Amino acid sequence: MSTEVDDISINYEEDDTLIVKELDKEILSKGAWTTILFRYQDYNRAKGEYGPDKYTIRRYQKRNGQYLPKSKFNISSAKQAKKIIEALEKWIDD
Repeated sequence: MSTEVDDISINYEEDDTLIVKELDKEILSKGAWTTILFRYQDYNRAKGEYGPDKYTIRRYQKRNGQYLPKSKFNISSAKQAKKIIEALEKWIDD
């Protein structure tokens, strides 16, 4: 668990192999409830390489000085990410 927002990561290691590799993150909101957008890749063991970029939005709640994961939404592809962007731009521009 992390005590600082900037230290929150979705990197995940198993048997000395980085299974989930965080590429970037954007902190969307800070406070008792923190929201972070991550860009990451999953490791494909069969191929021995990382797959395409993926995206996830995660919410954390700060309790007893530590940020605890509470919810997440995985964006499954660049195509889905673009559709989300298009919808948000349409709603915000209206």
